[in-house]
Amino acid sequence: MPTNFRGQSYSKIKKDCLSKGALFEDPEFPANNKSLFNSKIDKDIEWKRPKELCKVPKLVVEGVSCDDLNQGEIGNTWFVTACSSLAREPKLWQKVVTNHKEQEWDDKNQYAGIFRFMFWRFGDWLEVVIDDRLPTKDGKLVFCHSKSRNEFWSALLEKAYAKMYGDYESLNCGTVADSLVDFTSGVSEKLETAKLRQNADPDSYSALFTKLSEAQENRALISCSIVCAPTDVGSYTEQGLVLGQGYNVTDVRYVEVNRSLQGTIGASKLYLIRLFNPWGSREWNGPWSDDSEEWKRVNQMQWEKMGVKFEHEGEFWMSFEDFIQHFTYVDICHFVNTSFFSIKKTWSESIMHSEWNHNGRNGGGVVNSQSFLSNPQFLFDINSINDKIMVSLEQHDIDAGRQTFGQNINTIGFHIMKVEENRKFRVHIHGDLMFTSDYCKTRSVFGTTSLHRGRYIVVPTTFEQGPVGRFMLRLYTGSSSGGRELTKEAPASSCPCIKGYAMVSTITVLSAEGLSLPETAKASQTLDPLMVIKCEGESVKTNYMTNNTSPSWNIKATFYRKKPELPIIVEINNHNILVNDFLAEARVEDHGGENGKEVTCKLYGRKKEVDTVKPGTVTVFIRSSFDLTYL
Repeated sequence: MPTNFRGQSYSKIKKDCLSKGALFEDPEFPANNKSLFNSKIDKDIEWKRPKELCKVPKLVVEGVSCDDLNQGEIGNTWFVTACSSLAREPKLWQKVVTNHKEQEWDDKNQYAGIFRFMFWRFGDWLEVVIDDRLPTKDGKLVFCHSKSRNEFWSALLEKAYAKMYGDYESLNCGTVADSLVDFTSGVSEKLETAKLRQNADPDSYSALFTKLSEAQENRALISCSIVCAPTDVGSYTEQGLVLGQGYNVTDVRYVEVNRSLQGTIGASKLYLIRLFNPWGSREWNGPWSDDSEEWKRVNQMQWEKMGVKFEHEGEFWMSFEDFIQHFTYVDICHFVNTSFFSIKKTWSESIMHSEWNHNGRNGGGVVNSQSFLSNPQFLFDINSINDKIMVSLEQHDIDAGRQTFGQNINTIGFHIMKVEENRKFRVHIHGDLMFTSDYCKTRSVFGTTSLHRGRYIVVPTTFEQGPVGRFMLRLYTGSSSGGRELTKEAPASSCPCIKGYAMVSTITVLSAEGLSLPETAKASQTLDPLMVIKCEGESVKTNYMTNNTSPSWNIKATFYRKKPELPIIVEINNHNILVNDFLAEARVEDHGGENGKEVTCKLYGRKKEVDTVKPGTVTVFIRSSFDLTYL
């Protein structure tokens, strides 16, 4: 069920208006200058309802089209581009413009001057209701509007969005990707092609093409833009590309040219990208433009057989290399498949909410600083041998006291560290750094990497120490990760009458040397060792290694100990299908101290052979502290 924004229920308000015979006037977003601007007053604006602007107003005229939008007086080109992308996907559009047929002006629906829209905000769908009074000058809409004078879905959608953010002027700030997240609940990724041009790395070019191609296949919404000075927004380059205003990417195409056509086309492979310009009829005039030589080399039917075709007026093709050279930013809104009933790759999703605050949870982004681990920490497990993960860190951009959204957001990013296999409490010493995202002053930061089996933490941070703010972390893994925030520093103190924890120890089993099978082993049997770390009833187990007498494990475990005088046991077994064979055990009695110590231990038998030395040794790194919040 959606949440009613500011407690306003569409059905209740409409019913009340109809019973009174009155049109809705929204007290939460009144028709005055406060709803328009936060920095100026415009006395020339009049608020009018659609029925005052045309005889037959409609939400939609002859279907929703991606090319029926016009920008108004505010500089929200990003919003218009996002609406254009949304209009390309009817199911997504209908989620935002909910029950649009029931809201349409016609004889079946009773008109009450109220409309509703759905926006996804940090894990929840919000139902935002508005009245239909719109800002006008000289009888024309001032802000976003459709090309048809009697079509109003885009103007009303913009008003609902402005209400959510406080006023129309706030829509000067924003990005296409973030707006698409609000429209769809997708995951935003922002890419900067300028970095590729600087590095001129063919592998990076190929990786970006693959990423865009896969995103297109998964029906992601992709847009791109050319950065420019504010005064140049809307002007054109010599090649016919508009500056500062977004294009929709509508196809990414790798073509293996038939051998019979390679001589004519002049290439065996083509890397092409198709763009749509929602801003007008002007198009790219370089290679692959409408009248270029490239199209004349073979006929239209042959191009279409290779998948190189047009679907909408205003679309054009260009080579991927030209695309990289001319465009600055690419925004992708991914839709992550979390359905269990799908033949495509599915992901397990963890959504977690927290905040950076003044209670010691805002330590900044310098990994080796003393304050770094005071940031929020989120634990998760990778359960397969190797798994690709995706992480999206999204900070709130509307908070109480902020006059305009997007201007006071923090520079944010995150780090991923590998931790002990049995970590249950917050980390107090730095683990192995596995991934660091970009740090950006944007609403969201996205990152993806591959990780081996084990336990990890994500540490979301602001760039500098001290800033505060709420955020949401979305984590996607190939199988359930058990993602959760670590809030406790250490085990709670026990009852005074029961012996409590006296020491915390972190042990890393590095390797073993010189292991051998017992004399009773069969001649065909191989040594497939696995290791179990045991301490006061808790254990951590590794996978086995095939035919290896000197395995390297590098497995960590942390134990909170009531009886530190007892050794930590490192048990070596040989893997069998039914029951594993015990080989030997090491008894780690050295505590290592707070600085830690590498110790090589002899191996012994057990039970009757408890004092019998067995072949081989085990090397560990052990560190301990009587302060339970030290490790």
